[in-house]
Amino acid sequence: MAKFVRTSKYRHVFAAPPRKEAVWDGVKLTKNAWDANFVSVNPSYVAIAWLVGGGGAVGIIDVNNVCKLDKVPLVTGHKGAVLDLEFNPFHDNLLATVSEDCYAKIWQIPNDFQGTLEQEAQLLKGHQRKVGNVAWNPIADNIIATGGTDYAVKVWDVSTGQEKYNLTGHGGIIQSLSWSYDGSTLTTFCKDKKVRVFDPRTGAIGGEAVAHQGVKGGRALWLGKHDKILSVGMGATSERQYFIFDAKNMAQPLIGPVNIDNSAGILMPFYDEDSDLLFLAGKGDGNIRYFELEFAGEKPEVFFVSQYGSNSSTAACGFMPKRGCDVNTNEIVRLFRVVETRLEPLSFKVPRKSELFQEDIFPDCRSDEPALTAEQWLAGENSKPKTKSLQGGFVKSEKTAVAFTKADDATDDLSEHDLKKENAELKKRVAYLEAEIAKLNAKLT
Repeated sequence: MAKFVRTSKYRHVFAAPPRKEAVWDGVKLTKNAWDANFVSVNPSYVAIAWLVGGGGAVGIIDVNNVCKLDKVPLVTGHKGAVLDLEFNPFHDNLLATVSEDCYAKIWQIPNDFQGTLEQEAQLLKGHQRKVGNVAWNPIADNIIATGGTDYAVKVWDVSTGQEKYNLTGHGGIIQSLSWSYDGSTLTTFCKDKKVRVFDPRTGAIGGEAVAHQGVKGGRALWLGKHDKILSVGMGATSERQYFIFDAKNMAQPLIGPVNIDNSAGILMPFYDEDSDLLFLAGKGDGNIRYFELEFAGEKPEVFFVSQYGSNSSTAACGFMPKRGCDVNTNEIVRLFRVVETRLEPLSFKVPRKSELFQEDIFPDCRSDEPALTAEQWLAGENSKPKTKSLQGGFVKSEKTAVAFTKADDATDDLSEHDLKKENAELKKRVAYLEAEIAKLNAKLT
């Protein structure tokens, strides 16, 4: 009997090991044990959580200049280790970082950046414990979400530094944040083993589901244009697995649990919304599996495509936006992974004989222009993202620099109520720090 072969444009997607001259050497990746990607990428820069003697730092690398990393420009200013970072989707020079020092900070990277950048463009303060997750809204300009170990998710207007919404209802540490395709809802994965969907502008929980039962961390990721959510994590017997949920009805998973393997490393998921390809990179191993998702029926179907295999383990990984891919070589996805002291770009391509622009594998992708202003989004407006053709290569949009008004620069005096509230928050902060010091002293003795 003849074997059925599924028809797919992406059945032969592959990535060759990068050439030595395409690899950066000299990376000093943070040794922090927090579960995060520790790498963020855009068409201008690669940002990596950097190992320094004290406090937290981020190394900024020119993505278009491969070299030996001797003197890397550093973003410093956090008093604790940097736990997560992400570039702004509309402004390549804006970077958000969150840290053990309980703050989120926005950095404006100068042109031809050298040396160190110590002064942030904006400070976001409000979390009572360390902040472990950050995610820019993909539709609205200057809107960002942060998740902390104080069990809270906060949504901010970074242009003013003001906290706009505080989302509660988690029963543990927030381990991941992901915005929906249109930026109207958020999904979170929490240490209480639940995936939740929030409407951040009302604070309402639209749905929640129990997911992975393992003791290690998990993540939840919105699957592009589809109202579906992927979660990855560990099963009760430590097998790596995934679920897929319907965001509108989370009572039962559509798929899962589907076991992948028994490796110990956390899975880092990346989703290409234009091709519906899912990439699962294992932290601590050299395999990157990729799957194609089809959403024709009531339930999505997941088809294994192939895997990139290496004897060197992945310590951190980042995903280039589609506007940064090379359409001339039919590159549909580019990942950047840290291996020991090296930063390796992995270019996933669709083999084609024609040298013409391939419209079928390069639909119009997300533009670098926001569809909404912060004011419009905060007022309740929704929109699909602006898109742009990749034919001839992506052309950057002209835009003005973001203007920041720091909350500390406000001239309004605090009311008696505000002063009491601030005093209570400071007392909580002091009590937490005293408890942490007591734990450290106990370990030392």
